[in-house]
Amino acid sequence: MEAVTVKNNRAVAIWLYIGVGMIVIQVLLGGLTRLTGSGLSITEWKPILGAFPPMNEQAWQAAFDKYKEIAQFQYVNSHFTLSDFKFIYFWEWLHRDWARLMGIVFIVPFIYFIIKKKIDRTMVNPMVILFVLGGLQGAIGWIMVKSGLNEENLYVSHIRLAIHFIAALALLCYVLWFALKLSVPVKEILPVETLKKLNTWLLALLTIQLVYGAFMAGLHAALAASTWPDINGMWWPTGMFAQGGLLADITHNQITIQFLHRGLAYLITILVAIWWWKAGQTPSYSLLHKMRYLPLLLVLLQVLLGVLTILGSQVKIPISYAILHQFVGMLLLLALVWTQFLSRGTSIKAV
Repeated sequence: MEAVTVKNNRAVAIWLYIGVGMIVIQVLLGGLTRLTGSGLSITEWKPILGAFPPMNEQAWQAAFDKYKEIAQFQYVNSHFTLSDFKFIYFWEWLHRDWARLMGIVFIVPFIYFIIKKKIDRTMVNPMVILFVLGGLQGAIGWIMVKSGLNEENLYVSHIRLAIHFIAALALLCYVLWFALKLSVPVKEILPVETLKKLNTWLLALLTIQLVYGAFMAGLHAALAASTWPDINGMWWPTGMFAQGGLLADITHNQITIQFLHRGLAYLITILVAIWWWKAGQTPSYSLLHKMRYLPLLLVLLQVLLGVLTILGSQVKIPISYAILHQFVGMLLLLALVWTQFLSRGTSIKAV
């Protein structure tokens, strides 16, 4: 019965896994948009007509003139030519159009599966939640962009950026979990309570770390200290408490944010190593045992990419390393969601 159920859900699961891949690409496009300073290049939201870029030089000039009205152009990019504007416009347009494509990829097969009765009653509520999360993410994105379309703000707030980023990751994890429920045989889900608890802590810490990753990107905090393993020659850098309050420092101070981001990376690496050791005690035939190296390899690669990004941030942040760093961070998150799924029982305790 279990094998039949997994087989019957295969098409829906494949559809959801495609969605996972598309969300990952969308988040990376968001990272590129931020790192290239492109997020405010399109100053209006047109759900249908906005799918097409300006089609002639007159339309391009009109879009450029609207961009000239906001503070980012006036105080940061006043030297821009139309060619420069087209470059930043491309990344924001691609980011928005990929979102439109995702909407089609999610909605059209959903209707098809409904007609073909591939979606049963147990899937209806999760599907509703999925579409609500998707719509909410789009709304958060536009609210974030709109907040920077004025004559005061040079960029959108890094706090709003973090909310947008974490909302996207919540959607990503939800879709993956849904797909796992439809595709992973029940026999692969081990009731290993200690691993599940450690995995839960890792997911919580990684979520905080990803928030600080968004703060790093939003504030270009890598530029504040481009040395490693020390921070500007110090292990406890000066200036970490210069914003007038603890909350202000941990959310707005570049040096403090980088210090916390590094510290969380080391803590997560140690805990993943402990998790890997404990996972080695699970049955050798299980999927959890076979894939236990994945989180460890990913976290080590993630630390390496973080170090390379820091060391390369002498004048400006190296986009290639920064995007790879973000990509591997998402893969680590997905791997830990997967291991959480596989170890979510409660009856057996690993020692």
